[in-house]
Amino acid sequence: MTTAPLRKDAARNWQHIVGVGRRFVDEGTPLRLNDVARAASIGVATVYRHFPTPEALLETLARPAFERLVTVASQSLAEDDPWTGFVTFLSAGIDAQLADASVQPVFAASTHALPETASLVGRLNTLSGQLLDRARVAGVVDSGLTEADVIRLMCGVVFAATVHATPDERAALTRRYLAVVLSGLKSPS
Repeated sequence: MTTAPLRKDAARNWQHIVGVGRRFVDEGTPLRLNDVARAASIGVATVYRHFPTPEALLETLARPAFERLVTVASQSLAEDDPWTGFVTFLSAGIDAQLADASVQPVFAASTHALPETASLVGRLNTLSGQLLDRARVAGVVDSGLTEADVIRLMCGVVFAATVHATPDERAALTRRYLAVVLSGLKSPS
């Protein structure tokens, strides 16, 4: 299904709303559409016409990161070494969450406001499952690890590294915690 292109003024409004939404997410400000409209100096009805829910705006903000993760997961499946492919994907998922505060809540959501998001997340889950299966078959990952565990572990590592940590500490803590988790996941040779 193709959608008609937005009029120039509507496209400008959409872009401005997305820009304000991005600023809110980056600053840790709750994403309330009425507040976004006020900050964007755009009518509330216009904001709701473009984004009927805060989740729709959040998913729009997260979409580029999810598209990149799908690409990384696909490339990781082509990696010769199943362990390296699996670790590359986990690292990319963690990096995406550290770089973009909109990613983790979209990962954590049980349903999605936008069909495009549901499709991207579904594709990502499929690819991560394939990466896990490949690593299991190669005997490099604990056989008890499930597909549901993969995304939860990525989110959990980021959460653990951000609780009671300054922004400057998060990247190093995340790498340290990921190393601990990977050590526990790897099957003994």
